[in-house]
Amino acid sequence: MTGAGLNVWVVDDDQSVRWVLEKALRQAGMQARSFERAEHLLEAIEHGEPDVLITDVRMPGMSGITLLDRLQTSCPDLPIIVITAHSDLENAVAAYKGGAFEYLPKPFDIDEVIALVRKAARKNGAVDVDQRQKGSDIPSLIGQAPAMQEVFRSIGRLAGSSMTVLITGESGTGKELVARALHEHSPRASQPFVALNTSAIASELLESELFGHERGSFTGADSRRIGRFEQADGGTLFLDEIGDMSAALQTRLLRVLAESEFYRVGGQSSIKVDVRVIAATNQDLARAVKESRFREDLYHRLNVIRINTPPLRQRRADIPLLLKHYLTESAKELDAPAKLIDADALDLLQGYEWPGNVRQLVNATRRLTVTAPGTVITPADIPQDLGGNVSSQRAAQEWTRSLASWAEREVSAKDAGPLLDTALPEFEKTLIQIAMSQTNGHRQEAAKLLGWGRNTLTRKMKALHID
Repeated sequence: MTGAGLNVWVVDDDQSVRWVLEKALRQAGMQARSFERAEHLLEAIEHGEPDVLITDVRMPGMSGITLLDRLQTSCPDLPIIVITAHSDLENAVAAYKGGAFEYLPKPFDIDEVIALVRKAARKNGAVDVDQRQKGSDIPSLIGQAPAMQEVFRSIGRLAGSSMTVLITGESGTGKELVARALHEHSPRASQPFVALNTSAIASELLESELFGHERGSFTGADSRRIGRFEQADGGTLFLDEIGDMSAALQTRLLRVLAESEFYRVGGQSSIKVDVRVIAATNQDLARAVKESRFREDLYHRLNVIRINTPPLRQRRADIPLLLKHYLTESAKELDAPAKLIDADALDLLQGYEWPGNVRQLVNATRRLTVTAPGTVITPADIPQDLGGNVSSQRAAQEWTRSLASWAEREVSAKDAGPLLDTALPEFEKTLIQIAMSQTNGHRQEAAKLLGWGRNTLTRKMKALHID
């Protein structure tokens, strides 16, 4: 189906969004009809439903999520695309649980919407969801960057499932938070969530930690111990840093995943369990398989669905949100007034690389809550290891003061010409010389440092008589 003749309805309280979507849909050869409120759509749908519905989430009166619930009963086969400017985990999960075909954060790409409409029409809105589970609040898993939106969508798509999931990403990116969200939004939400960092336990003790042991099975085993698999029976077991597991334990884990049963250390009878396993690693397991450090069959057993948690440097737009959230949390934790952060300090922190990712940011907010003397965090409060540099800040201030003094002298001079005609050539000449010096005369690299193209640099050098 190309989309020609499709009947698509749009519900959004924003008139401009309705106009843009109607125009794009009609240009794509589809019939379009829009509604300002969900209640108006429900009245119209009594006389016939569209092929595809596009709805906003937050609207006056009935919300988009409530509309989804209503339509799931009256029009269960209607494919629904949810769009929203308030893109967070709860909205994503609620949309998928309500029967949404797809969840799309604003601002959206018009071509992507048209492609989704065609895809939804082809699939006829068949979505496997479980409406019985209600999402819980996981406030720390926040973000609006596209990379985080993909994580939210993945969690939403898996909301009615108990599939095995492999979470990959650098240390500190929130892999356990994603695992908890997967559990909380799954049919197992009322059952235990058990987390274990496999790299934090000595390899000789990890087997007992996972599977338990019988009394007297080894020196020091004074009583029977219930392992993590039994503790998680009916629920979810989260195994962090799975790539560090020994070869022998990889073999035992593979058997448990395949047969859902195991023996305690020193035990004689098998134990059956019903456990969803979510594994996480900061390693490249595919490479570990090639290097024979990780079992290939276990890798494929774990890698049924993969979710990648992005590093903080790839979602810099979320840094202000995260700082505000964790500064508030740190204030509560330390029983101190919540600190604000000024624009210049925010720029410094947003430009920092954050090698420790969100975990490092959380610790930084605790540190700044204690060390910043005022109620507002300024650049002077940012330590050097977080991107602050007092000496460079002072140098920048001195440079601007010198420029201001020169400009004042020029203005007061009787024969002063246009300030930019005098200052700009010298300014550009200085920066070009520094850039050429730093790159050993390579014009392509120097142009990149200056933010110009190579042809622009060549033209400027010729005009300024720079050899």
